[in-house]
Amino acid sequence: MEQTEKVVVTGSFDDLMSRQTRFLEEASRLGGVHVLLWSDDLARSLEGKTPKFAQEERAYLLQAIRYVRHVTLARGQSEKELLPQVDEIEPDVWVVDEMSDQPWMRAHCISRGIPYRLLKDSDLGGFPVAGPIAPEGAGRSPRKKVVVTGCFDWLHSGHARFFEETSELGDLYVIVGHDENVSLLKGKGHPMFPQDERRYMVQSIRYVTQALISTGHGWMDAAPEIDEIKPDIYAVNEDGDKPEKIEFCREHGLEYVVLKRTPKEGLPKRESTTLRGF
Repeated sequence: MEQTEKVVVTGSFDDLMSRQTRFLEEASRLGGVHVLLWSDDLARSLEGKTPKFAQEERAYLLQAIRYVRHVTLARGQSEKELLPQVDEIEPDVWVVDEMSDQPWMRAHCISRGIPYRLLKDSDLGGFPVAGPIAPEGAGRSPRKKVVVTGCFDWLHSGHARFFEETSELGDLYVIVGHDENVSLLKGKGHPMFPQDERRYMVQSIRYVTQALISTGHGWMDAAPEIDEIKPDIYAVNEDGDKPEKIEFCREHGLEYVVLKRTPKEGLPKRESTTLRGF
């Protein structure tokens, strides 16, 4: 299908999960995705409740998704089924999912002369596995390879910021812990999401070159994948700083970098564990 310049989607995108991310991925196949993000006040008016995550945090995480070209905050709208009026955005097509599809939404698009595209639930199944993707803005000259590891059980703004920072060191490879090992290290009830879903969500972040699933065990469950990737740097945050990782890097000649767990300016600190049941 011929791609269009502005593919517009709209909503609160609160508590971004894999289904919404799959929706954004499929919408991006039609062209550049422009998200008209409901502001806190607009979301409260249309949904009758305050978003779990403030508009600044929702916008930051959405903009980190590789399938999104631009995020614009939409503040004025009278009905949730209607497309917000944003002066600088003139849609080429409005894309909705099957759960949101309503006859009057189609009629509204017809009245404004905007093409309307429905993505069915069957279009959004599974968790596609992508090969290495060159990070946006990366130069053509060879860059160092950076590896990070973890559970990444509930993708949030803190993860996006960590990936953003580590990608500045080189091409970023993220190794997601496999289900059995996560359960071994973290205990019953972990992980919340299966490994294929967690890898998919990590791969959706634009700063990530490639996401893989670990095949080893213990704190160095990613050792087989690291041996295959042959990175120059192993980066961790303060919570992930472990003696086993330090020793592994010493034995394999890898630079070991520990980053402070610092959120994006203006955003709250986030941890997957504290978001359970949030």
